Amino acid sequence: MTADPPTPRRRRRPGGPSSVPELAGDDAQFGDILSAIGDQLGAKASSATDPNNRRKLKGIHFEYGADPRAVHDMAGSSGYSLASNWFTQVLGQLAVANSITKSELCVFLWVAGGQTAGTGIAQYTQQEITDGLNRIAARKGGKMITRSTVNRAVRALCEYHWLEKAGNGRLQMNVRLWFQGNSTAQAEVLAEIAAKQDPDDPDAFPNGLGPQGDLQEELDLDFGSSSGFDRKRRTG
Repeated sequence: MTADPPTPRRRRRPGGPSSVPELAGDDAQFGDILSAIGDQLGAKASSATDPNNRRKLKGIHFEYGADPRAVHDMAGSSGYSLASNWFTQVLGQLAVANSITKSELCVFLWVAGGQTAGTGIAQYTQQEITDGLNRIAARKGGKMITRSTVNRAVRALCEYHWLEKAGNGRLQMNVRLWFQGNSTAQAEVLAEIAAKQDPDDPDAFPNGLGPQGDLQEELDLDFGSSSGFDRKRRTG
């Protein structure tokens, strides 16, 4: 009388279902296949739960806000600059009060819009400023600005410390008022300017803003003072 064959042992794998029993005889060839299927079922079962046996959520949709680094949608092809909100309003106040001339305002805006990014430098000769400002007026046959008027405006803007001549037809913007670039680039430009100035002169460019009577007294802002800035009721 023959003895019954031994009962196949079952191997258990943590985190998954029991594997298939070991097979003998003609069914042994299927052992590896069935074992592989058991391993796959165990892997799927483990992925459906976390170590604390909590069920995973399905069908969850994530929404993301707009990238804050996205490029601004600005008109024109010349990019954009950052301007002091305080100073932008001051420009309007000074123009209404006739404390700066129309030509000074126009020259400053033209230079501010033409600065090289990250430097605060505008590469313009006075003739190029004149031609640039006259572009629309020339097409319409209107009154145009002269080079001598541009020259006077540049001198006045330098006295106000809104601009500074940098040589070779270059004009340095006061980058605390208007700057095309990020804060790191602005800090580098300010450091370069400070290295060239007298450290004992608190009114040196880019400080000591004028016109003195308007910016210093009426707005009571402590930007320092400098003689020669007190210009009111200007025309031209």
